[in-house]
Amino acid sequence: MNETDQEVQKQVNRLYKSHYGKMVSSLLYFSQSIDIESAEDIVQDAFTSALSYWQSDGIPANAAGWIFRVCRNKALNKIKQGEKVRGFFEDEDFSSIESRATESPIDDYQLKLLFACAHPDFSPKVQVVITLKYVANLKVEAIARILGMSIDGVDKLLLRARQKIREEKILFTEPDLLFMKYRIPIVHKIIYLIFNEGYKSSWGKEIIREELCEDALLMNKALLESGLGNKDTAALHAMMLFNAARFKARFGKDGELLDLEEQDRALWNRELILYGSKFLAQSQGGTISSYHYEASIAYVHCMAKSFHLTDWESISRLYKQLLENNPNPFVEMNYAIALYYAGHIQKALDILQQLQQKPFLNHYYLLNAALGKINLHEGNFEKAKAFFLKTLMQTDSQVEKDYVQKLINRMDS
Repeated sequence: MNETDQEVQKQVNRLYKSHYGKMVSSLLYFSQSIDIESAEDIVQDAFTSALSYWQSDGIPANAAGWIFRVCRNKALNKIKQGEKVRGFFEDEDFSSIESRATESPIDDYQLKLLFACAHPDFSPKVQVVITLKYVANLKVEAIARILGMSIDGVDKLLLRARQKIREEKILFTEPDLLFMKYRIPIVHKIIYLIFNEGYKSSWGKEIIREELCEDALLMNKALLESGLGNKDTAALHAMMLFNAARFKARFGKDGELLDLEEQDRALWNRELILYGSKFLAQSQGGTISSYHYEASIAYVHCMAKSFHLTDWESISRLYKQLLENNPNPFVEMNYAIALYYAGHIQKALDILQQLQQKPFLNHYYLLNAALGKINLHEGNFEKAKAFFLKTLMQTDSQVEKDYVQKLINRMDS
């Protein structure tokens, strides 16, 4: 591939990332006889045409407008002659999106799509997948990699979602104001899951999905600016900013994973921490949600000058409150770890050993990694090694395997 072809490919990829979802949803609005599968086919064909034509004729001055026009023409060829159609990006510079007359407070197009993907008839997993597809505009291969699914699995999930959209007339159109307010907790959950998936999937040398976390932050920021956001939205924003602030310190110079104890805190982004503190303050004064507790935990970590000077007592209390608010074994595991570092060693071990009795958690690599580290700290090297060996068998991430192997090697030396 020559330099020109490479530039064309980069431009097409950029436009796919920024415009795919809005093109699909606009085709659905353009004509009622276009279903979601047809809309996706038209948009995919338009991008394929762009790749082919631009390699020979060069990239047009208004590249997005070129693809929009191709989509419109293909749509007109597909629908019945004489059928009434609605406006479709008729403005010459294509800098704004035509929308139906509405009292909606939402101006951000990506946010409108997000509310549509938050339809309560979809399961949380489907909501996340279709949001990644139509809002974050990720390709199926990227979604599969991020969520730890097979490409075939994502394809099948999308197929079922499309069938539901077609059969139950669920279109990617924003709900009215009343239903928007009803969907805000679902929107929060989707944004939270997308951020966490991006944060987790950055544990690898091949790809750092900071971009996905940025998408989550941008969606949440748009929600705040729309006037629909609430105290929970602000708390969620604070939590994401505090975690994003620590991105650069999570890996060493050779790409190796560093745990919190090993990180160089000078690399933490103090501007993001201050920005997050502002939103945490804004979130006060209402009902305390899980996002408030998680943001507060992240804030205590960010304020600590070192791992050993961390206020683990406060963190353990916050985890206890979070556990009461949102009881689940993963929060309980983090509560036990915080208790251990706060000096409540036996209580922490009792909780972790109880969690071990649950079949799923016994095969959960983070629980075994935590037990390995605690036993290593306590000088129980044989037990620590046994837990680390279990961890090696339970994670597919090479960077995590390298980290655990490093701990084993340290014990053996």
